[in-house]
Formats: sequence, C-alpha cells, structure tokens
Amino acid sequence: MPQLNPDPWFFIFTTSWLVYLVLLMSKTSNFKQSNEPTMQNISKSKPQPWNWPWT
Repeated sequence: MPQLNPDPWFFIFTTSWLVYLVLLMSKTSNFKQSNEPTMQNISKSKPQPWNWPWT
C-alpha cells in the first residue's frame, strides 16, 4: 500500500509548508501597526446615587 509509505510525499509536504510559512511571515511582518495603543484613563469617577421616585 503506497499510502502508508511516507517517503515520497512527506518531504514535499514539509518543505512546502516551511516555504509557505517563511513567505507568509516575511509578508505579514512588513505591515506596520496603524493604531498605536494609548493609555486608558485610570481615574474612576464617583458613581451617582440612583433616584427612586416611587420610594
């Protein structure tokens, strides 16, 4: 059964994935992040008391 013999196709499979990943990483690493992270406002505001008109 030739399907069980990994010699003919496993090398091609691994090298094609390696080439694909190397090309993909080089293409995606060229992109620059357009939105720089900013600091959030850390100070918390005081909560306003609720007005319960029916009580």
